[in-house]
Amino acid sequence: MKVHIDSGRCQGHGRCYDLSPEVFAEDDEGYGQVLEGGLVAEGQEHAVRLAVSNCPERAIAVQQEV
Repeated sequence: MKVHIDSGRCQGHGRCYDLSPEVFAEDDEGYGQVLEGGLVAEGQEHAVRLAVSNCPERAIAVQQEV
């Protein structure tokens, strides 16, 4: 699984990194950023889905790896 934040949609509410700090962090301006190059480690899928479902701008996209 790979995750990405659309910087054009992100408004910096911080829900992603508040709810899932193992996957997301805040940048210098308070916007969300994905850790580890967007690759989601095994066992962190729930944290990603929690962040996705709580992003008010729907700025987080998940791509299932084949």
